[in-house]
Amino acid sequence: MATAEFGHAVRRWRDRTSPEAAGLPAGRQRRAAGLRREELASLAGISVDYVTRLEQGRASNPSAQVVEALARALRLSQSERAHLFRLAGLAPPGPDTVPTHITPSVQRLLDRLAGTPVAVYDAAWTLLVANPPYAALMGDPSGWRGNQRNAVWRHFLGPGSRARHTPESLRAFETALVADLRTAADQYPADKRLRQLVTELRANSDRFARLWDSGAVGRHEAAHKTIDHPHVGPLTLDCDVLTVTGSDLRIMIYTAEPGTEDAERLALLTVFGTQSPVG
Repeated sequence: MATAEFGHAVRRWRDRTSPEAAGLPAGRQRRAAGLRREELASLAGISVDYVTRLEQGRASNPSAQVVEALARALRLSQSERAHLFRLAGLAPPGPDTVPTHITPSVQRLLDRLAGTPVAVYDAAWTLLVANPPYAALMGDPSGWRGNQRNAVWRHFLGPGSRARHTPESLRAFETALVADLRTAADQYPADKRLRQLVTELRANSDRFARLWDSGAVGRHEAAHKTIDHPHVGPLTLDCDVLTVTGSDLRIMIYTAEPGTEDAERLALLTVFGTQSPVG
């Protein structure tokens, strides 16, 4: 890894990226037009100290996840992102691996939905980014690492989610998850992380293995979901999943019917954020 060149590139692109372009308020009395290190660290989900060491060439061998997060936070183009991967000594993700690049246009869409719970997943249902209302609704994912960020792993091997299921909806949900993962595995055969995920799920979840071996076929549909929230109680919301053409990303959006108690509770969550209400 060319540590100095990597750091210079990150610093150069940080200086170029305005807060508005990164979806942040401009604020006042800024000495420079670009992002502060604190802002880049927050957007990328890494520490300020690590950003500093990377920029100063004192940290080497950042992981692919860190490089991806920096590229996303800096709103890099596809070619710039590939260059950053190469500077990190990593091969840029190829066409046979699950796409994880969130384009600037999709980022702008997320910025405009700042008051609505929105998350972006890749084709294997690994969480790429979640906005604050989504974190408040479904749980803060900022500390999740590796397979913890994968919705299939979390459902079959992890703590699950706050979404409530009937026996019928659970079967349909699990069938759709496994079917989506099978489709991704067929479409991206060179993706080692995806192969390892499937291997772990088959080895440790009998339910997953049965569905996988049965060739389960299904797909996610727009639906009402009841979310059991620990502070505001149950919310029944519309959950829509939009697919980004050409990148295989899934944008999950939760909304409530205006004027309902669910809408009031969702608005309350947006105010509280991920903090527990006092009193």
